[in-house]
Amino acid sequence: MIGLLRPRQWTKNTLVLAGVVFADRLGEPGLVRAAMVALAAFCLASSALYILNDLVDRKADVLHPLKRLRPLASGAVRPRSAAPLVPVLAAAALSLALLLPSAFGFGLAAYLVLGVLYSLFLKRFVIIDVLVIAAGFVLRAAGGAWAVGVAISPWLLTCTMLLALFLAMAKRRAELVSAPRFAARRLRAGAYSRELLDQMMAVVTSSTLMAYVLYAFSEQTRQKFPSGLMPLTVPFVLYGIFRYLFLMYRRGEGGEPEALVLRDRPLMAGIALWAAAVLAAVYIR
Repeated sequence: MIGLLRPRQWTKNTLVLAGVVFADRLGEPGLVRAAMVALAAFCLASSALYILNDLVDRKADVLHPLKRLRPLASGAVRPRSAAPLVPVLAAAALSLALLLPSAFGFGLAAYLVLGVLYSLFLKRFVIIDVLVIAAGFVLRAAGGAWAVGVAISPWLLTCTMLLALFLAMAKRRAELVSAPRFAARRLRAGAYSRELLDQMMAVVTSSTLMAYVLYAFSEQTRQKFPSGLMPLTVPFVLYGIFRYLFLMYRRGEGGEPEALVLRDRPLMAGIALWAAAVLAAVYIR
């Protein structure tokens, strides 16, 4: 039953904390508490959507080398036992949202609605599926800003969207390579090819790096963070993306980004160093 919630994938929701971090408000306990409540709400909401998605996909998941081990696909948990958790977790998430500004509640509700639509039919359409995944990450980032009442940085949303697209496409490519029958069954409105995904990833990778470099070196960023250290974070972003590409192309990984980040020590170290560099750039005066 714990496996149904996919707690390992809650790491994706830490994006909610970006608002309070980049707004230079970590020194305000009230806002930090609000950000943590928002994080908990998104963890509950995402778990509700994971269970719904597994209920819908349980027959197709049997064809996937890793997803077949999930509780519903493997038969460890029966659908009738899992289904009631979906509305319970969604209601719990929305209840937490009542403790925060209304804008956050609307954002969380939009995330849930989008997730339901994705699970039921949007994920069966080529290109639309990865755009919807990226929209979910954008709602996480925006929700974190709404929760603490800070302005939403267009740079944050742009980089979030592009990075989420990159990870979603990498996941689709890994599925195509390791479980072609699974990929063909789920995408009923067309199909990806390795060549198409490679081209799309090349565009998104270049766009992600360019967007982050422009953000790090922009005059707006320099004025907001007087330390002038934000450009020092760029090498860590470069390393993280290149390391991920290396693992995907040379080792055939990338199907589970959250697991890969926790398993690959060089990648984990790169992310930790990037986070430390960001904190230094934002909070050193």
